[in-house]
Amino acid sequence: MTKNIDWGNLSFVYQPTDYRVTAKWQDGEWSELELTTDPQVHISECAGVLQYAQTVFEGLKAYRTEDGKVVTFRPDLNAKRLVDSAKRLAIPVVPEEMFMKALDMLVKANEEWVPPYGSGASLYVRPFIYGSGPIIGVAPSPEYEFRMMCMPVGPYFKEGVKPIVIKVSDFDRAAPHGTGNIKAGLNYAMSLYAGELAHEEGFAENMYLDAGSRTYVEETGGANFIFITKDGKVVTPKSKSDSILPSVTRRSLMIVAKDILGMETEQREVPFSEVPEFTECGLCGTAAVISPVGKIYDHGKEIAFPSGMEEMGPTIKKLYDTLTGIQMGTVPAPEGWIHEIK
Repeated sequence: MTKNIDWGNLSFVYQPTDYRVTAKWQDGEWSELELTTDPQVHISECAGVLQYAQTVFEGLKAYRTEDGKVVTFRPDLNAKRLVDSAKRLAIPVVPEEMFMKALDMLVKANEEWVPPYGSGASLYVRPFIYGSGPIIGVAPSPEYEFRMMCMPVGPYFKEGVKPIVIKVSDFDRAAPHGTGNIKAGLNYAMSLYAGELAHEEGFAENMYLDAGSRTYVEETGGANFIFITKDGKVVTPKSKSDSILPSVTRRSLMIVAKDILGMETEQREVPFSEVPEFTECGLCGTAAVISPVGKIYDHGKEIAFPSGMEEMGPTIKKLYDTLTGIQMGTVPAPEGWIHEIK
C-alpha cells in the first residue's frame, strides 16, 4: 500500500511523514531508539547547535523496486561518514549498527510514503545529530539528540535532465585542513551567500577552487565533480588538504565506471587550467545522481563543453543510467550495495 499522493508532481521539499526516529545522549550514553509522531524538537535556547553550530547530517534515499521491494543504496557508507563527521565536531558517535537499526525502523514505519516504482520519486531520508544541551562557554554540548526523518520527494529534474551553467566562485568553500571533508551543517551555511549570489547572476551553482592556491578544482556547494577526458577516462578531483566531501554517489560512480563499464578512472588533483580540455562535466550527489554541466563562467570567460547544452554527454549518461538502474533494481548491483528494508 502507498499513500494517495500525486507522486508525479512532488518537489524536492520538506513534507512531514507519520514517524521519525529519535534517541538522546545524556550521562555519557545513547538512549534506546524510539519512533515518534512529533515533528517538533524541543531544546534549550542555549543549545550547542544554536550557539556553536554543532550539528552533522546525512542524506540518502529509499526506493521501491520493480519487484515491489523497498531498498536503500549503500547506507553503510552514510553511517560511516556520519561517524567521521561527528568525531570531527566533538559530537558523540552514533554507532553504525544503531544507524542501520534506525533506518530500518524509520522506513518500515513510513512504508506507505515510499513512492511506487516508475514514478520517478523516492523517499528521502535525513539523519542528523545536534547539540541539544545548554552551553555558553566554547565547548561541546553536554547533551545531544539523534534524529532520522524522511519525506517523499520528486525527481530532481522534473522537466528532464538538462545541462546547467555554473560559475567559478570568488568565495572559498572550506579552509585547508578544515571541515570540508565532513557533512557538517556549518559547511552548508558557509555556502548559502555565495549560492544565492550565483543564482541572482543566473547561474545554477558555484565551482569552488582550493582555498590555498585557488588553482585546483574542489567541488560545488553540495556536490562533487566528475570530468570525462577526450579519450574517455573518468576523472574526479582530489584535494591536497583533504577538503572535499567523500560523496557516496561519486565513489559509487567511479566503481561503476571501472568495474562495470570497463572505463579507466582516476582520482587526482585537477588544475583549473585543465578544465577546458575535458569533453564532459557533471556534478554528482544524492539528490540528482548526476547534474550535467554545459558551461562554466570564469570572470567573463566561458568554458563550453563539447557535450553541449541540450542533453547529458554520452559517457555521463551511461554512468547515470547504470547507477540509477542499480538503485532501482534493473541492473545487477555489486555485493552489499543494496540494503533491503524488512
